[in-house]
Parts: sequence; structure tokens; C-alpha cells
Amino acid sequence: MKIIITGSLGHISKPLVNILVQKGHAITVVSSKAERQKEIEAAGATAAIGSMENANFLAVTFKGADIVYVMEAVGAHNFFDKNFDIMAAINSIVDNYKEAIQQAGVKRVIHLSSIGAHTNKGNGILAFHYNAENILKQLPNDVAIKFMRPVGFYYNMFAFIPTIKTQNCIVSNYGGNEKEPWVSPLDIAKTIAEEIEKPFTGREIRYIASDEVSPNELAAILGKAIGKPDLKWQTIPDEQFMNGLLKAGMSPQAAKGLTEMNAGRRNGILYEDYYDNKPQLGNIKLADFAKKFEAVYNQQ
Repeated sequence: MKIIITGSLGHISKPLVNILVQKGHAITVVSSKAERQKEIEAAGATAAIGSMENANFLAVTFKGADIVYVMEAVGAHNFFDKNFDIMAAINSIVDNYKEAIQQAGVKRVIHLSSIGAHTNKGNGILAFHYNAENILKQLPNDVAIKFMRPVGFYYNMFAFIPTIKTQNCIVSNYGGNEKEPWVSPLDIAKTIAEEIEKPFTGREIRYIASDEVSPNELAAILGKAIGKPDLKWQTIPDEQFMNGLLKAGMSPQAAKGLTEMNAGRRNGILYEDYYDNKPQLGNIKLADFAKKFEAVYNQQ
């Protein structure tokens, strides 16, 4: 099949491209960075260099594709830009995808969404995934869309490193012994590759997770990996957590959104639809990721 992959060669797109190329598909990778072209071609794919803000470029790139895989993201640095509107930026990217898909006549779309996309209330920053899904749902009914909803990424745990080093604990506004799901980007890529090769119609949803562990279990596993077997998880109030993010320079929009997202983990809002549609867990467990966490921890 002719498949278009957005997201350049990121944490998910790169292993996804590798899997699909090995399966013999013709892959085009969309990237905004010309310097990525050689790496994309070395992976056995064709590079399409252009902007996600250019719907005409996307339409030309999407033309003739059997499936288009779309994802939207903004650089982490934008969370610290007080003039950057995260919600508006994501909406703009998805509007361009929608226009390009219609112009190109694409009939099958795989969309990388997220846990929390089932609602726009109580999920904080993840509400942009709810918005994105609903923009794509405006496409004609003959455009089949499969919404992939991974849970929290393992590599988000790297954000725990500063407080581990300075306070000898993991600090957040949620915690305890209630298990929550986490996922490896490699399991996400594998699952998306599987779904691409399955026929689908209408609008479908699939959650993706690798492991389920509680915050206290997580602290114990990571602590053991980095030589801190007594590492603890400390829960602080929402206001204190948000103030810490603001003090670190995060924009009010991002700080409020992340605080509300974590509160949604605590009160169950974030995971209510996940548990109603729970997937089979992937192969890469937290204990596997802990080895990579150890390496990054020791480098910082």
C-alpha cells in the first residue's frame, strides 16, 4: 500500500516507518525539516518536506494514498511560551489535515489521538485531542477513521528526574496505590502497523497500553533501577504543583492544563473510557523501560 506518515521520524513515526517498510509498503514521510530528508530516505521511505500549516502541500502529498497516518504535536518549548496558544495551534493543524484529506480524496485515515480524548471536561491539556477527533469526524462518512488512543508515554517519566535529583522523591499532584496504564512508543508503533493492515470502515477507536502500575510501584521500580531503592512518590496539592510549573517558566495555559490532567488521573475521569474499552497490554513493561530511565538519569 501507499502510506503517508506524518510526524517526521519521531518516537512513534520512526519505528512505525521501519515496520511498514519491512512489510513492503511504499512509505512517504512528511517532515518540516529539510535536514531529515537523508535520514528518511535511509529508512527506505520517500521524504515530503513542507509545513503542516500548508493544506495544499499536504493535499498534494496525500494524493493517491491508500492510508494517511496523521498526528499533531507542538514542541515542548512552546509550553514555556506565554504567547503560544496550544489549543489553537493544534486545531489549526487538524483543520489543515481535514482540508487536505478531502482535497486528496483519501478514504482511510489513522489518527494518533490520546487517552482522555473521550471528553473535553476534566482532562486538562488533553482536551485538544477531543477537539482534534471531532474536527476529523466532520469529514464525509465515506472516509473511514481509526482513532488510536495511547495512554501516558513511558518517556514522560524523564520529567521526574529533576525532583529525584534535588528532593530525592517523585513529586506530583496525584499518587497512591491505584494502578494506571503506561505505554511504550514501540508498542504504539507496532499496534498502529497492525491496524493499518486491517480493513476498517466508519469510525473506530483503539486504546494502546503496555503496562499498568501504581505511582508507588513506579517509584519503587525506577528507584531500584537508579540505585535509590527507598525512592518515594510524594503527592502535593494542585495549587502547589501548578505554582511549581509557573515558577519553572511554564505558560499559565500549559501549567493549568497539566495540573488538571493529573487531577483527572486522580479522580478517574481520565481513564473511565479506557477501562470500558481496555486493550490487551503490549510487550514492553515498565521494568524494561527502567533500564533506559537509568541511562538517561545517569547522563543528567
